[in-house]
Order: sequence, then structure tokens, then C-alpha cells
Amino acid sequence: MINEKETIIREIVDTHIRQFAGVLETRYSLEVTDPLGVINSKKNNAFMSQLGEEFMFYSAFVRSFDSSFGKVLENMGNAIAKISYTVRGRIESYLLPQQTQHIDYLMTAYEKRDAKPKVEDYLNFNCLVPSNITSFITAHETDNYFYDEEKHCHYLIELKAGGDLDNKKAKSEKIALLNEFFILKNFLQNKDTIRIYFATAYNKFGEGIPWKQERVQTFFAGEELLIGRDYWNFVCNDPEGYNVIFDQYRCSSAYIKNALDRIKQLYFS
Repeated sequence: MINEKETIIREIVDTHIRQFAGVLETRYSLEVTDPLGVINSKKNNAFMSQLGEEFMFYSAFVRSFDSSFGKVLENMGNAIAKISYTVRGRIESYLLPQQTQHIDYLMTAYEKRDAKPKVEDYLNFNCLVPSNITSFITAHETDNYFYDEEKHCHYLIELKAGGDLDNKKAKSEKIALLNEFFILKNFLQNKDTIRIYFATAYNKFGEGIPWKQERVQTFFAGEELLIGRDYWNFVCNDPEGYNVIFDQYRCSSAYIKNALDRIKQLYFS
């Protein structure tokens, strides 16, 4: 990775983590006198309070932390992606009934194990376009739409920053991505390439270990997955992306650790 790009990525990581720690500390400082605040609610639970301050503090903290930290990782990924890609957020065009029917056909075949998912299943699907498409106009908002101007390639990504996907949602996530794919294809009407990905911010099985969430793999092909390291390398558009990001995160995470110590002092000193 070139030095200038690495410096920018490190600054983005540091800024996002520092701001997140600041927001976290401000929020919990304001709640310290609120009996219905997240931590005070747990302190008032006589059963939980018997398990000690550390347990009380972190059990109150973890759920809201996971949710807000996931959003930080997503925003950080999008900010880093802007170095290499154009980041877009809305797709508007038409979606034909034949395309919706094809998506339904694919989902049924995958679910019944009649076929394994492949990108060719939808990549080359074409149908007759009516002269009046007004009634088929639709739009889709997406948080992770990147365009590589050099390669003329569009990337539509569904990111699960928490590293996991509810098994029940795997099918609906693939349907949503395929809807986006066809809407974008209808809009472009050129030879640009469109790729769809399901991505996670980390590998729940451990980096370097095969990712094997079977329900997701029922609906997504291996080449549609960006798991952990692969996702961060992709947004950096560099094979060293994950290493740079995580090395900087090791340093910047001190902001969060220090904020947590100060918040604990507020509630338990």
C-alpha cells in the first residue's frame, strides 16, 4: 500500500474511533442521574447487583455498544471506500415482473437444494422490455453502493457489521440484493459490470478460518461473500487493507478503553 493512502486510512480509523468514544462517554455521563438510564436500570436489579459491579456494568453496556459500534464500522468502511471508489446511496429505475419472477424461481431452487447459487444465475438473465415502463418504476436506498470508475464496475454490498446474519434473514437479504441488481442493470443499460456481495466486518469463526454459516451459503455463492479480512481489503482496494486498519485500531481502541474506565468511575466510585 502506498504511504499516502495508508496515512489517510489510519486517520479515518483514528477519527471514527475517537469520535465514537466521545459520544459514548457523553451519553452515559448524561444518564448518570437518570434512574431509567441503561446502567442505572441494571444497578437497580437486585438479582444482577449481587453478581458484582464489573458484571453489572458490562451486561448493561454490551447490547447498546454492539449496535452503535456496528454503525461506526459501517461508516468507517464507507469513508475508507471513498479513497478508491465513488460511494453512492440510491438506485432508481424500473423492475419488471419477469425479473421478480426469476428471483422467486432462484430462491425456490436454492431452498429446495435443487441448485447451488451462482452469479451466472442472474448475471445474464434478460427479458423483453415493454415500451411503457412507467408502472414498474421503483427506487432502492442502499448504504453500500460503490463504483470503480477505472474498471467500470458497480458493487452492491449488504454489510453485517456485527459479523453475523440471522439465518432467517439470509433469503430476504439475497432477494433485496437481487432487486437492487436488476434495478441498477435496468438503469445502466450499458456494459458496466455489477457485482453483489454479502459482507461481515469480522469472521465469527476467526480470521483465516473458513466461514461456514450454512444457511447463508444456501442463498449466496462463495464469490458473493466478503468476510472479515476480505471486506476490509475490498473497501481499501488493497490486499494490505485489513492489516493497516486493524493495526491502527489496536492503537485507537485506547480511546474506548479509557472512556469505559471513566464511565465506570462515574457510576461505581
